[in-house]
Amino acid sequence: MHSGLYVVMGVAGSGKSTIGAAFARALKVPFVEGDAYHPPENVQRMSLGIPLTDADRQPWLLALGARLREARAAGSGLVLSCSALKRSYRDILRAEAGHLQFIFLKGDRPLIAERLAGRRGHFMPASLLESQFAALEEPEPGEHAWIADVTQPPAVIVAALVSRASHDD
Repeated sequence: MHSGLYVVMGVAGSGKSTIGAAFARALKVPFVEGDAYHPPENVQRMSLGIPLTDADRQPWLLALGARLREARAAGSGLVLSCSALKRSYRDILRAEAGHLQFIFLKGDRPLIAERLAGRRGHFMPASLLESQFAALEEPEPGEHAWIADVTQPPAVIVAALVSRASHDD
């Protein structure tokens, strides 16, 4: 079993859940859907098209950090999906869990907007996409994030991530 801790990040609609779940299966580690850790108030705000503030995100990020810390303490790997749009959010996760490998799913607005328009059954309305891109601080070189181009098919992205993860062991 793989023991790395991975955070698949990006704006809504970039493929975090799809890529994260497939990557976790390939590594034979658990996948955690970060959205499931949002408190009900956050889900309600987003459902109403109200962007979350940093203060709204704080308890959510701490809960995700605690889940990552549990995996580290157990010596088990984990793949977590989390928008992690700002450096400060990624820093909170790092402070809570230690070394993490961030995987940034990078795509342009038109492609992501098209994906969001076709998505059903998710609380995040397409109207919040602009606020996501406005908040996005792409990982800096010093953060050593892996960048994945979301124009590639998910299977191609996951294969590249698995290859990279196997070289990091």
